[in-house]
Amino acid sequence: MPALSAALHFALWRVGVRQARSETNARERDALARWARGRLRLVEIGVAQGVTTRQLRAAMSPEAELWAVDPYPANRAGLRFSEMIARGEVSHVPNGRVRWIRTIGVDAAKLWRNERRPAPDFVFIDGDHSWKGISEDWGAWGELVGPGGIIALHDSRSTPEHPLDADSVRFTQSVVHADTRFRIVEEVDSLTVLERLADGSPPSKALD
Repeated sequence: MPALSAALHFALWRVGVRQARSETNARERDALARWARGRLRLVEIGVAQGVTTRQLRAAMSPEAELWAVDPYPANRAGLRFSEMIARGEVSHVPNGRVRWIRTIGVDAAKLWRNERRPAPDFVFIDGDHSWKGISEDWGAWGELVGPGGIIALHDSRSTPEHPLDADSVRFTQSVVHADTRFRIVEEVDSLTVLERLADGSPPSKALD
């Protein structure tokens, strides 16, 4: 978003004329909220303006912590309009805790490991959709999620209603679908939701 339009959008958001923007649609956010409900250790990679983050925070356990991961590069004036909007949006939900992590997904996973945190039970990946970016995020967080945990991938499916030509779609089809540690539990528009299987469990596609 050009700097001037970003500043204008922020100003209009502040006075309630515009809403925060999101690349997820309402159906995808509702599905994410269902799978996040009652979870304790959540991660969202690619927060943008916090629309999905707000819904995840509302759904998670009151004892939960949500990591909001996004590099949020500053503009020339050192301002981060999307981050300011996101923090404002998420602050409206007084549930659990949110920890803001200003970095990319793979580096957030390293921090998680370094802090020796228990396995996350919900991870939503909506960051870098290049092959390298999604490969790194899937590799890092797929190793961390424990049995019964959820990983959801945005822009991972192309549908007739929402055709997508993206590396994230190709990676999901060729790599994620073949990963026997996980089974697909739901697909909604461009969203793929997967559950981590217990070690030794037979791979399956729960949608069949």
